[in-house]
Amino acid sequence: MTRLVTIEQLLEKPVCMMSGEEFVLLLQNADKGTAKAPAEVVQERHYEHGIAGIAKIFGCSIPTANRIKKSGVIAPAITQVARKIVVDVELALELAKKAGDFTSIRK
Repeated sequence: MTRLVTIEQLLEKPVCMMSGEEFVLLLQNADKGTAKAPAEVVQERHYEHGIAGIAKIFGCSIPTANRIKKSGVIAPAITQVARKIVVDVELALELAKKAGDFTSIRK
């Protein structure tokens, strides 16, 4: 018994669940441009929390992480509500790279 299956339905179905006939049908229609373009990969953001997170990002001590935060160099990467601190890792590293060396911050 053959059932009618659309290409769109086959695109949604995992390959391991397809019959041989369905897989061949999908392969035959792949070159006709009916297949969807692969979804764009969205880069997931990475976050650290608290002063300890800043210390982890920059590989420094807690007091130095406090000075880095207070300097304002990475302020756009920091979201703080009351005592909760969330740091966007990639943005913090990019801002630190633009700012240059932290030697003026460290004592």
